[in-house]
Amino acid sequence: MSIIIRTAKPEDVPFLVECNAAMAHETEHKALDRDVLTRGTRAVFDDPKRGFYLVAERGDEAVGCLLITYEWSDWRNGDWWWFQSVYVVPRARRLGVFRALHAEVERRARAAGAIGLRLYVERDNARAQQTYRSLGMEEEPYRMWRRGFKEFE
Repeated sequence: MSIIIRTAKPEDVPFLVECNAAMAHETEHKALDRDVLTRGTRAVFDDPKRGFYLVAERGDEAVGCLLITYEWSDWRNGDWWWFQSVYVVPRARRLGVFRALHAEVERRARAAGAIGLRLYVERDNARAQQTYRSLGMEEEPYRMWRRGFKEFE
């Protein structure tokens, strides 16, 4: 069965919210506030500068999604495209769903003149890291740091 990748629509918000909640639970054992998550997901559709979502479908079923956001690089005079909120439903894993999403993101990024693709991954998620390596991605030499202004669990 082929995998179709399309730009998400506002009608996809419930699916995107469910995927984000499931991803947070699976990767960080966090239960996200659904109201905050829904508002945050809708906000992407309200302001295209925030990014865009893609949805992967097999047959008539949505089976995966991701969010692309942008980071300006003054060093390179261009945008990095960041993979965010990547999720593939369990029954569709290892079937090429992320590979198809990645290929579509790379196609769009190149066409838009982006300087490259980036993502972050949990330190212990060896399976995801192997997938990213197999797609030609390389580990960055940086550690991520933060200082939050709001408490989120």
